[in-house]
Amino acid sequence: MEHTTPHRPLHAWLLAARLRTLPLACASILLGSGMAAQAGGFQGGVLLLSLFTAILLQVLSNLANDYGDAQSGVDDTSRTGPARAVASGLLTPDAMRRGMLLTGLAAAIAGLSLLFVAFGSDLPSWLVFVLLGAASLLAAITYTVGLGGKPYGYRGLGDVAVFVFFGLLGVLGTLYLHTQSLSGLAILPAAVCGLLATAVLNVNNVRDIHSDARHGKMTLAVRLGKRRAIYYHWALLGAALLLTLGYLVWLPVPWVGWSCLVVAKPLYDAGRTLSRTEDGEQLTGMLKKTALSTLVYSLLLAVGLALA
Repeated sequence: MEHTTPHRPLHAWLLAARLRTLPLACASILLGSGMAAQAGGFQGGVLLLSLFTAILLQVLSNLANDYGDAQSGVDDTSRTGPARAVASGLLTPDAMRRGMLLTGLAAAIAGLSLLFVAFGSDLPSWLVFVLLGAASLLAAITYTVGLGGKPYGYRGLGDVAVFVFFGLLGVLGTLYLHTQSLSGLAILPAAVCGLLATAVLNVNNVRDIHSDARHGKMTLAVRLGKRRAIYYHWALLGAALLLTLGYLVWLPVPWVGWSCLVVAKPLYDAGRTLSRTEDGEQLTGMLKKTALSTLVYSLLLAVGLALA
């Protein structure tokens, strides 16, 4: 029986897509594109198709997360965050599976179009990025849905996946798509982007720490406990700041690039709130603030690099 609210199907899908998470999908693409502009290899088509592909992959991950957490019972009435579409009855599991399939197909088509624009007939590059794209699709789906066992997000591995896919792979992969080259120094901003994205995940996991623990969802925050998860959060932010300073000094980067440091204040505020409250609404607000700060950081540093 279909449980989607008849008059608000769009609302249900927007809720499941979690639009507030999309800044993270865009951040690594913008930063990698700014680095490409600094290297003289920027391509407008690569930027647009990379953004489209990354957004679709993020939406796919969010749909799979909504479906997987509902199936495992993690999303119940005790949950402190926003309502979920399947668990609340706005969408049926069958409808969500169809949505996941269509979004995955759209992401694959967008990704293949991106490779055609970036590489033309360069088959070795095609092969490498097709494999990376397949890994991204698999990671997006199996975070909470799983494959042959418990989902990796339930085993404390979500932080590693976010660091790799939203940081290293997102930034360095975008840079290579533009320029077909990489530099050792590029790993610094890529790591920063990954650290900030991981901080966003940690805010989410600290907010949900009690409900996750009750349902056996062993996120890293659950494994660490709240106090150490907060220390871990400050370590992520501190490492991101130090790596940023090292990168800005090493290049050097024009003052516009240095303006990326303005996000230190909202990130600090979000971290302080995380340390002082267990209120779900406040922590959801801090999650949004951390995600938007990551986007602003990437955009300002990208502009600074493009002007270098």
